Amino acid sequence: MPINTVIFDMDGLLIDSEPLWNEAAIEVFATFGATLTNELCNTTTGLRTREFIQWWFAYFNINHIETKTAETLIFDSILQKVAAKGTIMPGVHHIINFFHEKGFKIGIATSSPQSLIDLVVRLTGIGPYIHATSSAEDLPYGKPHPQVYLDCAQKLKANPTNCLAFEDSFNGLIAAKAARMKCVVVPHGSVQKEDKWGAADLKLSSLQNFGELHFDMLNR
Repeated sequence: MPINTVIFDMDGLLIDSEPLWNEAAIEVFATFGATLTNELCNTTTGLRTREFIQWWFAYFNINHIETKTAETLIFDSILQKVAAKGTIMPGVHHIINFFHEKGFKIGIATSSPQSLIDLVVRLTGIGPYIHATSSAEDLPYGKPHPQVYLDCAQKLKANPTNCLAFEDSFNGLIAAKAARMKCVVVPHGSVQKEDKWGAADLKLSSLQNFGELHFDMLNR
């Protein structure tokens, strides 16, 4: 079926926020006496904040009662960090314009909370082109469950099989494919060569590289 809708992940794809999430988490975990590292954080990329905290609280034997406190502290910190030094990823305006000019419905489906979605949309200036956003933060399951993608497609009044998703994480890729969408993955350079990206319909090194030939190939 022809593609007429595009849905983007956000963290690590539209804005370079993954290092800031790590920074916020490391600082907050230090207040609980735990030494979290970038390397450890990167092993759980794509999890929702609550799931991330629960995973590492169990690892460090921190009382789960403190989960909500840690979640609030991380959310407050990431909003401040993104507002102060969030960097737009290369090719964001190119890719948004590419699909806008084709008359596509455009959405965002992310594990991040709505407050961060709103901030990123404002910082990137893509608000006029975004027709719907969906957050997995309060859903029963986050990525790799497909619900956040299905919710976004529903808001866009689109059939999932007519949607193209853009992702940077493996959990997000699996979520998009489970929703029966085609998926373009733009992994971080440090993991570009891993075999797991073969599950995607297309792998790119940057959003800036996406063009008509790629679109035609995906839209067959």
